[in-house]
Amino acid sequence: MKENKNTSLGVLAVMILMILTALQTQLLAESSAVKTSAGHNSSVVAQWSVQVDIVDPGDVNLEPAFRVAIYENLLDELAKTKQFKHVFRNGDRNASGSPDLLILKTTVQNYTPGSETRRAVTTVGGATKLKVRSQLCTREGKVVLEKVVDGNVRFFGGNLRATHNLAHNVADTIKRSTLPEFTPSARHQAAMGTARMAWNTTAVVFP
Repeated sequence: MKENKNTSLGVLAVMILMILTALQTQLLAESSAVKTSAGHNSSVVAQWSVQVDIVDPGDVNLEPAFRVAIYENLLDELAKTKQFKHVFRNGDRNASGSPDLLILKTTVQNYTPGSETRRAVTTVGGATKLKVRSQLCTREGKVVLEKVVDGNVRFFGGNLRATHNLAHNVADTIKRSTLPEFTPSARHQAAMGTARMAWNTTAVVFP
């Protein structure tokens, strides 16, 4: 009976060591990934995820269809760049658990509907013009990137085409910009500290 108890304690001790080793390896790997190629913008940006907020019309009388189109096109164009680890919709619960999150805020500054008919017959008038202020912010509200971006349709195409052009220009602007290096959150660093402490202080005594 005593031998079985001793054997069980030994097995338990080995399992604890295996769990701690796996945890420490995972946390160190994540930390190393953050530091890798920090001098290259594409590597740094890849560490971030982004949540796209609902488009703010500002003082512009913008049709609901345009707001929806801008939003959906932003999600699509940002995903195409492959610069972010995840692209979240506004309200996505998964975003709340992401420590490396930036929030994209889009405010409409100017909108001129234009005329599809005039664009079809002349290159002088009829352009649809759309201008927004785009901001990338941290969870704490710190603005890390702010740009004014246009999305116009000057020649052929429907008015809604301006929303696609706008979203493409916003995504391209972000892709070409230098974002701050992602640093692990305090919670992430605390978890790593806990793992190291457990590893350094755990003593396994086999009876």
